Amino acid sequence: MEFSIGKIDHIQVAAPKGGESEAIAFYSGVLGMKEIEKPEPLKARGGVWFEFDEFQLHVGIEEPFNPAKKAHPAFKVSEYGILQNHLEENSITVTVDDSIPGVERFFVFDPFGNRLEFLK
Repeated sequence: MEFSIGKIDHIQVAAPKGGESEAIAFYSGVLGMKEIEKPEPLKARGGVWFEFDEFQLHVGIEEPFNPAKKAHPAFKVSEYGILQNHLEENSITVTVDDSIPGVERFFVFDPFGNRLEFLK
């Protein structure tokens, strides 16, 4: 091939119209991602963008809205146990999954029902 795929620039999840405040509370307030400003031409579409490490997560408004209950982003976490406890302390249901031998991971759902995976 004459090209190669580099690394991921951003991932996007969807939210219903008006979900920006809930997205900020969860992705910034609970998960600690930094909210970043969307480019001016995209602001009218709604939604909110976040940054973590060298990546971005975009929450886009989708109507009609259907949460991604199976498809999901997966995040490697340096302080896996601390994050798990933090989520549980914030009344977020954590579902541990040990179906892959040697892989420690759990799933949560964001406020809109989108599935998120966290790995050690």
